[in-house]
Amino acid sequence: MDLLNTLVDKGLRRELPSREEALAVLATSDDDLLDVVAAAGKVRRKWFGRRVKLNYLVNLKSGLCPEDCSYCSQRLGSKAEILKYTWLKPEDASKAAAAGVAGGAKRVCLVASGRGPTDRDIDRVSKTIEAIKEQNEDVEVCACLGLLSAGQAERLREAGADAYNHNLNTSEATYGGITTTHTYADRVDTVQQAQAAGMSACSGLIAGMGESDEDLVDVVFSLRDLDPDSVPVNFLIPFEGTPLAKEWNLTPQRALRILAMVRFVCPDVEVRLAGGREVHLRSMQPLALHLVNSIFLGDYLTSEGQEGKADLDMIADAGFEVEGAGTTTLPAHRADVAGAGCGGGSCGPCGDDSASAPAEVAAASTATATATSPEAEAPVAEAVGAGQDARTDLVAVRRRGAGTDLPPNA
Repeated sequence: MDLLNTLVDKGLRRELPSREEALAVLATSDDDLLDVVAAAGKVRRKWFGRRVKLNYLVNLKSGLCPEDCSYCSQRLGSKAEILKYTWLKPEDASKAAAAGVAGGAKRVCLVASGRGPTDRDIDRVSKTIEAIKEQNEDVEVCACLGLLSAGQAERLREAGADAYNHNLNTSEATYGGITTTHTYADRVDTVQQAQAAGMSACSGLIAGMGESDEDLVDVVFSLRDLDPDSVPVNFLIPFEGTPLAKEWNLTPQRALRILAMVRFVCPDVEVRLAGGREVHLRSMQPLALHLVNSIFLGDYLTSEGQEGKADLDMIADAGFEVEGAGTTTLPAHRADVAGAGCGGGSCGPCGDDSASAPAEVAAASTATATATSPEAEAPVAEAVGAGQDARTDLVAVRRRGAGTDLPPNA
C-alpha cells in the first residue's frame, strides 16, 4: 500500500505526515489492519527497538473533584461507586510505589484529583517524592496534579519530580462539550509551565468519547506541536454514573488504528498505552506492543487493570523486553533535550482511570481523550459501535492498593 510505504519512510526520517495521511490511516479497512500494524511497527522499532517501559500509578487522593470532566469517574456529580479518600501520607504513597517498582516499573506516576494543587498540596507531594526516592533512588517520578499556578512547576522540579502529566484529552474545537469548568488553553498552559521548569512533559488523549476522525487527528497534531516527551493514549472506560457511560464506540481494530496513527505522527516519542486497553483491546493487546513502547503496570486510578504478572507474560510472549532502569527511554536526539534528570523518560498518564490528568483532569485512571459533546452521537461512533455489545463486565472498580488495606496489583 503506497500510503503505508510513505508513512514508514516519513517516520524513519521523523517527518510529519499530512493531515490527509493521518486520516487515511483511521479510514483503513479491517482487511488491511495487520499491514497497518506492521508498518507502524517498523517506525516503533527504529526508535525504541523491542523495549517496553513500565509505569505505575499511585492515586494520592481519590474522588470528590470539583471539575466536571464528562469522562471521569471522580468528577463533580459522579455517581460511580469508586474509592474516595483524601491525601495519602508520604510513607503510604512510598509503600504503594515500591510495589510497582518491585514489579518492574521504571516510572511512578503520582496522581491527585482536583482542579489543581494548593501550595500546601505541593509541600505534601514534595515530601512524597522525597520518600519514594529515598527508597528507590533511580526511579523516575511523574506528578499529575491538575492545573499548575505560577512557581509550582519549579517547586516540584526542585523536589525531584522528573516529569509532569497533563493531557489535552480531545481537540480544541470539541473541548467545551466535554468539560466546562476549565479550558483547553488552561491545559496547554500547564504543560508549557512544566516544560519551562525543566520537567519532561507528558500529555496525551482519550479516544472513544464519540469523537470524529478529524477530532482525533486534531488533538494528535496539537500534541505534536506541543512536543511532549510522552503521549499516553487512553481509551474511554464508560463508568456507570458518569455522562459518558453509554459511549461504547470502540472496537479492538479501531483502537489499533488510532495507536498506529499516533505512532506515525509522533514517531520518536514515548507512546504509552494507557487506561482502557483491557476493556477495548482485550485479547488483541499484544498487537498494540508493536505500536507503543510504554504501558501501565497493574491497576489504574479508580479501575482495575490486568494482573501485573499477566502484563509481564504478555510482553515476553510477544517477543518484547521490559526496559531496564539503566536504559534511556528516548532516542538520543530527544534525550539530549528532555527534562534534566529525567533519564529521557516520559511522564505517565493520570486522571480518571485510563491515564488522563488528575482532578480536573481526574479522568486519567480510566480515561480516554478525544471527544465531542457528551450528548452528541457522531456518525463515526455509530458506525464503529454497530453490532458491538457494551462490555460493562470488563469495567471493574479498583478495590485494592492505594487507599485500601489490600495489597496492590503490580
